[in-house]
Amino acid sequence: MNILFFVVASSLVIIAFGFILPPLWRNYPIAASDLPINEDQRNILVARQRLAELKEQRQAGTLSQAQYEEQCAELEQTLSDDLDLTNQATVASKSAGRWIVYVLAVAIPLLAGSLYLTLGNVQAISHSAEMAKAEPETPSPAEIDKMVAALAERLKTNPDDAQGWLMLGRSYKYLEQYAKAADALANAYRLLGDQAEVMVLYAEALAFANDKNLAGKPAELIGKALILEPDNLNALWLGGMVKAQQNDAQGAIQLWRKLTGLLPAGSETQRQMQALLVKMESPAAEAMTKPESAQQAKTLAMSVDVEVSLAPELKKLVNPGATVFIYAQALSGPKMPLAIVRKLVSELPVTVSLNDTQAMVPEMKLSNFDKVKLLARISKSGNAVAQPGDLLGTVEQVVLSGSANRYKIIINTEVK
Repeated sequence: MNILFFVVASSLVIIAFGFILPPLWRNYPIAASDLPINEDQRNILVARQRLAELKEQRQAGTLSQAQYEEQCAELEQTLSDDLDLTNQATVASKSAGRWIVYVLAVAIPLLAGSLYLTLGNVQAISHSAEMAKAEPETPSPAEIDKMVAALAERLKTNPDDAQGWLMLGRSYKYLEQYAKAADALANAYRLLGDQAEVMVLYAEALAFANDKNLAGKPAELIGKALILEPDNLNALWLGGMVKAQQNDAQGAIQLWRKLTGLLPAGSETQRQMQALLVKMESPAAEAMTKPESAQQAKTLAMSVDVEVSLAPELKKLVNPGATVFIYAQALSGPKMPLAIVRKLVSELPVTVSLNDTQAMVPEMKLSNFDKVKLLARISKSGNAVAQPGDLLGTVEQVVLSGSANRYKIIINTEVK
C-alpha cells in the first residue's frame, strides 16, 4: 500500500471518528428535570401524604403509638430506597454506552481496510495525476479500420440493425471508402425508409463512388429528401450541385440562395456561399453555358501540372497511408477546390495534373479564373477539411495562361 493512499485513508477515518465518537463519549446524565415526571418530588409528595394519613389515624386512635412509629419507620425506609434508585440511574447513565466507543475505534479502520483491499484499487490514487492529465486520443487509422471491420462483421449476424448500418456507412464515408459506404447506407435506407438525412447520406456516398456524379439514383434521393425536409441544409447543397451538373445554373442558384439564407448570419460558410452566388450570377458564368462560347475552348486547354514532395524533416511525423489532397483554390471567395486530386503519402513525390474535369461544381473550376492558389495538404484524419496537425505546402499565386503550366509544392508547414 503506497504512502499517499495510507495518508488519504487515515485522514478520512479520523474525520469519520470526529463525527461519530464525541457524541458517544460525552456524559448525558438523566437529570430530574429531564424526566417526564419528577420521580424524587413524586416520591416525597406520596410520603408526605402517607405521613399525614398516619398522623390522622394516630389522633383518631386507630393506630397505637407503637404502630404509628413502626409505620413511620417503614415509610422513611421506602422513601430512602426510592431516592437512592433514582440517583443510581443518573450515575449509570454517565457511563452507559462508552464501551461502544472502543469497539468502533477498532472496528471502523479494520472493516474499511479489509473492504478496500478486497474490492478497491490501492494503486488508483498513485495514478490519479496521470489519469487527470490523460485525454482520449484520436484513434489511429489502423485502430479505426479495426473497429469498422468489427462492426461490419457484427452486422453479418445482425442484418436488421438499422443504426448499425447507418454507423457503418458513416464510418466508410469518413475513410473515403465510398463504394462500401453506399452499400452500408443502402441497408440503412432499406430498414429506416424515407428519412431525409439517411437519403442525403446515401446519395452522397453513391455520387462519390461514381466520381462525384449525382445523376440518376443520387438525384432521385436528394429530390425526395427536399420534399420531406425543404430546409435540410445538406439536401439543399447537394440539390444545387445536381442542378449545376445538369447545367441548370438558375436552378442551382435558387437552391443555394435558400441555403445561404438558412446559414448562421455572418458565418464563414455563409460568406463562401454568398461569394459563390455572386460568381455564378456574373456575366462570365452566363457565358460559360453557351455551347459555342470561347469559354469552352479555354476549358479544354486549361491544365496545371503540380509536382508535390514532402520535406525530409517531416517524413517521420506522418503515416505512409495518410491522404494527400492536391488542389487549386480561388484567391478570394469560396474556398471550395476548383480541381482536386487525392494521393497517399507513400506515393510522394508525385506529379499530378489539375484540370476542369476534377471540379466539384461546374461553375467553380479552373477555367473560370485567371489566378489561383495551389495547395497540397496531408490529412492525418483523412478529413477533407483542414485540421490542426495537418501538414501543408502552398504556391500562393499562379497565373493561368491556358498554356502548359508546371509548379512545385513542398509540404513543409504544420496547420495550427
